[in-house]
Amino acid sequence: MKTLITLCTYNEVDNLRGLIPELLSLVPTAHILVIDDNSPDGTGALVAEIAKRDDRVRLLSRPGKQGLGTATLAGFRDAIDHNYELLVNMDADFSHGPKYVPLLIAEAANYDVVIASRYMPGGGVAGWTFRRKLMSQTINFWARFWLGLRTADNSGSFRCFRVARLAEVDWDLTVARGYAFQEEILYRCRQVGCRMTEVPFIFEDRRYGVTKINLKECVVAVWVIFLLGLQRLLGYRVRK
Repeated sequence: MKTLITLCTYNEVDNLRGLIPELLSLVPTAHILVIDDNSPDGTGALVAEIAKRDDRVRLLSRPGKQGLGTATLAGFRDAIDHNYELLVNMDADFSHGPKYVPLLIAEAANYDVVIASRYMPGGGVAGWTFRRKLMSQTINFWARFWLGLRTADNSGSFRCFRVARLAEVDWDLTVARGYAFQEEILYRCRQVGCRMTEVPFIFEDRRYGVTKINLKECVVAVWVIFLLGLQRLLGYRVRK
């Protein structure tokens, strides 16, 4: 299947040096789109140089930090506009092991959304503090309660989507701009009837750089999920 792998980046140059070649080796028929928010560390320049040598790699350079949600959405729109069949979204810091990508793609033969899950048998996290585990589990409970999600891992971004189903959603109605967008994606996909499944994976600490997750982002996510829950109860539309 015609597959696009999207990587949303801000200051990930050291990680991309190894990640892009590894992904192309594991899934040689896939294309990679890096959505970079004008990283000052040279991420965009590195990707542009790789793209000159390999037409499977493209760079979408944005003028500044506009949020993870809008970057992910830019990847969705690119996949729809270029008629891809599958889209794999993942973090660019090796916390999402490239070795799992072929498995996600294989599972997508029978499902519309395949989630790489930390919270099912065989999955897990490595190197997390108790506080970070508690924050993640709380957000997942909150999302299941308000959004009616049945999946265990709703806050991660490592997923494979059937692009034709993404095209059914009116993404102009999106509420979240930051990390709550991950839960909102699943909510909107569920509302249009997407078939979802989860496959276990082990989340690892990033190789280089520092995490962008903080307490403020989590508080905003709690509020956004609550607002989406109200929309669900009131029957707000999600389709185009």
